[in-house]
Amino acid sequence: MAPTPSDPDYAARILALEAEVEQLKEAVTAHAVVDQAIGVTVALGRVSPDEGWAVLKEVSQHTNIKLRNIAEQILTWGRLGELPPGIRAELEDALDRRGHTRIPETSPE
Repeated sequence: MAPTPSDPDYAARILALEAEVEQLKEAVTAHAVVDQAIGVTVALGRVSPDEGWAVLKEVSQHTNIKLRNIAEQILTWGRLGELPPGIRAELEDALDRRGHTRIPETSPE
């Protein structure tokens, strides 16, 4: 039975549901960012989508940076050609392990 406004737990239930909705919105956004970053890795790194996912996970683990943050950096790299040196090195290493030797150069600074 659904809670009613006269139920003493009604307000708490509404707050819990609102928090859950916000978490779901954040998860959907994070998923979209990661999916786009996989696409950039696939296109620029010449790997399969499964390998692109594995590359992002490896870079995240080796740099101790959250996967979503790595994905955001990869998207910036795809748009602007800018990638922090540490992430770039880990990305190149992860791609090298899959037989790829070089990622495209970044834009001059």
